[in-house]
Amino acid sequence: MNKTSGWSPSPSTGEGRGEGLYPLLFQPNLHSIVWGGNRLEPWKQLTPSGAPIGESWEVSAVPSSASIISNGKYAGRNLISVIESAPEQILGVAVAKKYGNKLPLLVKFIDADKDLSIQVHPDDAMAQREHGKMGKTEMWYVIDAKPGSYLYAGFKEKITPYEYKKRVDDGSICEVLARHEVHPGDVFYLPAGRVHAICGGILLAEVQQSSDVTYRIFDYNRPGMDGKPRELHTELAAQALDFNVVDNYRTQYADGENAANRVIDSPYFSVRVTETDHVFHRNLLKYDSFIITMCIEGDCTIVIRSTGDIITLKQGCSCLIPASIADYDVIPNGAKTRILDAFIDNKDRSLGRMITRFLHITEK
Repeated sequence: MNKTSGWSPSPSTGEGRGEGLYPLLFQPNLHSIVWGGNRLEPWKQLTPSGAPIGESWEVSAVPSSASIISNGKYAGRNLISVIESAPEQILGVAVAKKYGNKLPLLVKFIDADKDLSIQVHPDDAMAQREHGKMGKTEMWYVIDAKPGSYLYAGFKEKITPYEYKKRVDDGSICEVLARHEVHPGDVFYLPAGRVHAICGGILLAEVQQSSDVTYRIFDYNRPGMDGKPRELHTELAAQALDFNVVDNYRTQYADGENAANRVIDSPYFSVRVTETDHVFHRNLLKYDSFIITMCIEGDCTIVIRSTGDIITLKQGCSCLIPASIADYDVIPNGAKTRILDAFIDNKDRSLGRMITRFLHITEK
């Protein structure tokens, strides 16, 4: 262990001490899609299958494709059932209360060999009204992009709902979308209602609300995996769309080394990106939230300070660190590692609970 950490863990089996929690790793959860490519499997150090893998659902509590734990005493169990056994300890007290003991985020790696459909997602109110589900705000962090690769995010000019429907019908909708050439490290925040599409040549990490509701607007008249045209949702999309134009759709952020760079703080999730070449301490207990860590580059070791639990997080893989043990060290296994952390920021409410508890104790 690097002495600069100032701390050394006790040996561990990776299962936590006694009945304790530990960082959860997951079995591969790959999705073959018509626009998928062939980069995800080798990047994740998996044997290539030859299928067009478009998405790797890294940490999911969506019932249709829930993550299966691969390490420790919970190995083989569904993430949903494990959360149900200790929701406040895993999710955080505030998160468990707000989201009814359910994981509110879904994270993925996406490899677009071809253009994804032009699409939009509903907000919480519409998704609940139409589907009884959570809305879908998301963000993209570009990991790799072939030269000239681009994506669509937002409208480049104001159009009316009537013009929108006309352009969908005649196939010219892309002409009014804001097109952005991308490079590794670029970030786009996509609030519900913003039209968007990842295009060919891009590998990225996606953090989103835990929802599988997507409205396809236009799919280039191509067949799906079954040879039939994929379903479009033109009318629902028209209700969900935000037709407003903004000055800059790209998210700007500081990108320093050996620092947890603040990328996104939103009502739905917060994201930090860290590239480090030495032991890096992360004490995130103040957020009262689970932490999802996605390893973007270079394998690393994660050591929990309170329990001594140790896991290896490989490039292209992700883990969930329970809220109750979110004080840990990240140690590069090579020259450096780059990770993306996603969580819910409850620190103000956590501080309020601490003050309330302190006053209650002192008044006795």
